[in-house]
Amino acid sequence: MCRSIKTLRRAEEPATDEEVAAAALQFVRKVSGYRVPSQRNREAFDVAVGEIAEASRRLLDTLAAAR
Repeated sequence: MCRSIKTLRRAEEPATDEEVAAAALQFVRKVSGYRVPSQRNREAFDVAVGEIAEASRRLLDTLAAAR
């Protein structure tokens, strides 16, 4: 996967929203093959980043609650 995406589940401190968004952006860049999407693909790119960030936050919150 992306070497620049770091593990966000940490015992000492929860991931920040900025860290979650950055990881989502890196994931979408990797999957789409775009570092910066064309104007035509910008909306789809941004929606994907938002959805992945939301899903990641839900996952992290659920995992933290299960500890």
